Amino acid sequence: MKHGFVLPSGDARTASEFAREAERAGWDGFFVWEGVYAEDAWVMLAACAMTTEKIRIGTLLTPPTRRRPHKLASETSSVDRLSNGRLILSVGLGAPHENSGWEEFGEITERKIRAERMDESLEILTRLWQGEPFEYIGKHFRARIPIFSQPPPPVQKPRIPIWVVGAVNREKSLRRVLKYDGFLPTFVPEAGENTPEIGNSFTPEQLRAAVEWILARREIETPLDVIVETQTPGDNSEKAREILKPWADAGATWHIESMWDTMGEADGQELVLKRIRQGPPRVE
Repeated sequence: MKHGFVLPSGDARTASEFAREAERAGWDGFFVWEGVYAEDAWVMLAACAMTTEKIRIGTLLTPPTRRRPHKLASETSSVDRLSNGRLILSVGLGAPHENSGWEEFGEITERKIRAERMDESLEILTRLWQGEPFEYIGKHFRARIPIFSQPPPPVQKPRIPIWVVGAVNREKSLRRVLKYDGFLPTFVPEAGENTPEIGNSFTPEQLRAAVEWILARREIETPLDVIVETQTPGDNSEKAREILKPWADAGATWHIESMWDTMGEADGQELVLKRIRQGPPRVE
């Protein structure tokens, strides 16, 4: 199991400094979240790329549904080249809950339309990364390449890894994961339109069943990353193993350390830095 850390809050300078500390402490990945009106995730990741050499960097997560696919392709390609092929792109429909900025800035909140836009965006994005001529005309987006200003393709082949949110209890949602490189599991109640995109509101047994379903139907040959997000103590390795072992046994290949409860706290960044420096847990 690999271990990543998602930064709850901070600017580009904080991100770059904390990413460097995470690399020194032995974490495998460092991630930032992308808000509607917040610190720019791609500026943050560019800063992280310049202060690190080996650690994976990425978003957790990006909602392509409210992004122009060619703009996202430009940002991801640029950061992947800047980091020499270390970028991971995590995607989901987003969570337009109260005060998140979706309604405040007129973003589309209807789930069906968001799903359609995300599927089209990912189709265009992956084709733009290839750098070959194509034309795409969809319901929501269109694209045609070549144009005179197109950037070089990403470093990573066959593409930048894409981690996709899928609901463990929704077959239609899981089908989207089949095309891509990582599974970010969540659980969506029948009436839960705007539940958080990522979070362990499911059991290891549900995760195992979802992973088995995906692997039985997946046609691409690249390994499937399975990501769970939780908190582990940095000073109690036995307790950390106790927390993570059921998820590892269920098929999780990545653990993302999250400290969302520190957001807005006076000593929040101090607590985050302390946990980063303690290093990742180890599940043997």
